Amino acid sequence: MAWQVVIAGGGFAGFYAARALERLLPEQSAHVTLVNEANFLLYTPLLPGAAGATLDPRHVVVPLRSQLRRTDLVIGRVTGAEPTRRTLGVLRIDGEQLELGYDQLIVALGSVSRTLPIPGLAEHATGLKSLSDATALRNQVLSCLDIAESIEDPARRSEYLGFVFVGAGYAGVEGLAELQDFAVQAIELYPRCRAQGMRWVLVEAKGRIMQEVPASLSEFAERELRRRGIEVRTETTLAEVSAHGARLSVGEEIPARTVVWTAGVKPSPAIARLGLPLDGAGRIVVDATMRVVDPAAPSPAASTAGAPTAQVWAIGDGAAVPDASRPGQACPPTAQHAIRQGRLVARNVVATLGGEAPRPFRYRTKGVVAELGRNKAVAITLGIRWRGFPAWLIARTYHLLLMPGFGRRLRLLVDWNVALLFGRDASSPGRLGAPTPLEHD
Repeated sequence: MAWQVVIAGGGFAGFYAARALERLLPEQSAHVTLVNEANFLLYTPLLPGAAGATLDPRHVVVPLRSQLRRTDLVIGRVTGAEPTRRTLGVLRIDGEQLELGYDQLIVALGSVSRTLPIPGLAEHATGLKSLSDATALRNQVLSCLDIAESIEDPARRSEYLGFVFVGAGYAGVEGLAELQDFAVQAIELYPRCRAQGMRWVLVEAKGRIMQEVPASLSEFAERELRRRGIEVRTETTLAEVSAHGARLSVGEEIPARTVVWTAGVKPSPAIARLGLPLDGAGRIVVDATMRVVDPAAPSPAASTAGAPTAQVWAIGDGAAVPDASRPGQACPPTAQHAIRQGRLVARNVVATLGGEAPRPFRYRTKGVVAELGRNKAVAITLGIRWRGFPAWLIARTYHLLLMPGFGRRLRLLVDWNVALLFGRDASSPGRLGAPTPLEHD
């Protein structure tokens, strides 16, 4: 009888776990099933490029079926689990409830945007976490320019020409830089808007932007943003959002119809419904091998093969995987950690099925890259700090090499080179995936 291995989540962690299992497990000995809400892997580091029109939105995703030939895909949403019965509940996209049995379960459900109880945030702000978010922001910028161009009153027009990003991590800085670069090119087609000018504001609660990189690179990035006319507000938080603007903690009112929230992530809400032990941040508690810790055991090492969670592993943003390079802390929610966790958890699952001991996860960040638009970036590779155009080349090369599949890499190259030669496409991609009713006004 073949082993049943189920993977919940098709992001970087789940995708690379499935790909490694296909390579490591003989086809007759195991059956691998991957559950995901969509039939694609979203390459999240390229979302700012999709929003900023340097990439076609379809080219920042990888179809799972084209890359996973021996894995069964179930397109649906995880609704819960019963570790004692070794079953995972899934709501398929057609509305049918499924119950998948497993011998080994890998939870890789990832994260969602972390929000705060700020008045008006949920009603009037937008995130940058999904492909829909990226296309919606691109549409929003163009819609604001279209509306502003037809408004006579400069005060009212300023609302549509105001753009506020809250959160200055990778997502916030890269998203703002790419969208502002896109808007600067697009506004040349709007005479009234060009005459009045746009206002772009980056809001960060901490003392400097991009806390993930050294202060020298953070300062370079901030200087680059300010040089382009972007206002940076550090040690400032968002107090309120309305349909007409944003109010900051310092009392400043910013007229803006576009407020983008990129202030951190939290584990997927589905994780809380799996009946697994969670830490204070809502992540699944695992040991160094990424196996879920049995809460009934006196210590992680005491978990036995017969315990309910001994057949469950957790990786990626939703798991508190101990960071060997930073004792007492969990691994950061980055793609490079998720990829390596996925590959190792596959080997550990295979080792467990063969009666061998799993290996602990040990990885130290090799570097970071962050694009700033206009052929500028900051990067760290093997301890060497880069900035400006060389960093931009490193960032593009890194993403090109990391994108799975030769065809997807070729699409990226074509998109990037077309944008370099002819500028960014100032057209709206519309509501992707939302069909027009046959009968409508």
